[in-house]
Amino acid sequence: MKKVSLDVIVRSTEIDVNAHVNNAKFVEYLEWGREEWYDRNDLGYDRLKALGATTVTVNVDVNYRKECGQGEVLTILTRPGRLGRTSFVFDQEIRKADGSVAVDAKVTLVTIDPESRRPRVVPDELGAALTA
Repeated sequence: MKKVSLDVIVRSTEIDVNAHVNNAKFVEYLEWGREEWYDRNDLGYDRLKALGATTVTVNVDVNYRKECGQGEVLTILTRPGRLGRTSFVFDQEIRKADGSVAVDAKVTLVTIDPESRRPRVVPDELGAALTA
């Protein structure tokens, strides 16, 4: 599955003193989008662990483009980007209801062995989903 979409509604607890979504909440929304991608590709934590792998985020490059307020419906779009030997990138956007981009990000993850906690080659099943 190439691109996954997830809608969220901004809650009052996600608003900061400037009356808009706090920057840290946007990073959390991006994480929700990545988890949705894994789930829709049947690559949840248990499946990855069965493949002898887990993934860890090593870099989050976020651009904050537009502020968002309480009650807004936002769409988190997640699609695979570059695939390396032990790492890969998700290209993500958070869009407002009018389609404008509120946030865009490139998130780099590394595949590690759950036991040794050392980098390992991206499992074939995960690699196939990332390049489908």
